[in-house]
Amino acid sequence: MENTPGQNSNAVAELVIGLAIMAARNKYSGTTGFEISGKRIGLQAFGQVSRHVAAIAKGFGMEVSAIDPYCPAEVMEKAGVKCAATLEDLYADNDIVSIHIPATPETVGSIGRNLIERMPKGAILINTARKEVINEPELAEVLEARPDIKYMADVKPGNADVLVEKFADRVFFTPKKMGAQTAEANLNAGLAAARQIVAFFKDGTDRFRVN
Repeated sequence: MENTPGQNSNAVAELVIGLAIMAARNKYSGTTGFEISGKRIGLQAFGQVSRHVAAIAKGFGMEVSAIDPYCPAEVMEKAGVKCAATLEDLYADNDIVSIHIPATPETVGSIGRNLIERMPKGAILINTARKEVINEPELAEVLEARPDIKYMADVKPGNADVLVEKFADRVFFTPKKMGAQTAEANLNAGLAAARQIVAFFKDGTDRFRVN
């Protein structure tokens, strides 16, 4: 199926902000939470989804920063986003960090104690990328040591049962990957697939072939 740049990225971005609000409001438990307006959100990678997240976050009055070795600083600055000096700074300087990196040999298990424990008091970590990028045992250790940190994801971790048992009020996972599960996103995906089929039979275009 075609997977054009930016396709359905707004749906995922909306989910990121929704998870941030859900965590900030203590999962709507009736207890006092906080507003995301005026808070700082850091984006790990600055691709299409992150750019939509930045736009929505700025609409809420949030301060946005990002880090991406493959994205020029000028692109971030043009979007009104501060370029973080290091990954450690991104985690240390933001109330909310949203992960948007792929699972590669370099990133698998790369987000663990060293980064998460740097987050400020009351921080929220959001993962709508891949479960493999999280060092799950170390995530559990940090949540144990830091009862102020919350973890929200649309990708269920391998140790989900343990996390829910110990930290039910501070973790949340959707039952399946839900980033682009909207009526509009599903329609867009169907149209993209149809266009790809037509283009292939019309002129042999296979630009987005994945297998």
